Amino acid sequence: MSGLKYGIVGSKGKMGREIMEYFSSFGDECVVEKDVDHFVERDVPQLIIDFSSPQGLKESVELCRKYNCGLIVGTTGLTDESFRLLGELSKTLPVVQSYNFSSGMSIMKEILKAFREQFKDWDCAMIEIHHSQKKDAPSGTAKMLKEVIQRDLSISSVRVGGIFGEHTVIFSNAGEVVEISHRALSRRAFSIGVRRAALFLLTKEKGFFTYEDVLKGGR
Repeated sequence: MSGLKYGIVGSKGKMGREIMEYFSSFGDECVVEKDVDHFVERDVPQLIIDFSSPQGLKESVELCRKYNCGLIVGTTGLTDESFRLLGELSKTLPVVQSYNFSSGMSIMKEILKAFREQFKDWDCAMIEIHHSQKKDAPSGTAKMLKEVIQRDLSISSVRVGGIFGEHTVIFSNAGEVVEISHRALSRRAFSIGVRRAALFLLTKEKGFFTYEDVLKGGR
């Protein structure tokens, strides 16, 4: 089987470069590169991957319509308008959107979902730590975890050094503490998930999917 032909929006960013490096190990080819003041088109892509910014999403959607291909979105800080654009696109083309493409984070979400009822009478808080260049706070992943927990809780955001991503949910009562944590050791944790999502996307004609759908094979 020949490698994938894909386009990437945010190609000069750290995650964009990581994706291109990882995908190349499978013989995949980045045929469209888009970033600020940068556009390269070598061939027609099978899909577009967006790790840019909420402001760049409209261009990604336009590229998908131009090439008639699906879209993977890992950008954080998306707005209601962002999801409206993705919803419209998903009526005719496949879309996978997630704030976190690591399989371990998906497992953490399932753990929280399974035990949130048992912790309903405990205090709850969250700490999330990322590298100093990360712009949004709280992170998209922290917001996603809060939705899973289904509680109003405080989120402490720390931006320091080069930490790829660390999220800890803390449950506490008068006599004990339970912490559930996930730590990404490198961006490779995310690029592995993005390629898995890419292979999944190519099996779909249209629709809006999450990374959990990818892990479950779309069932």
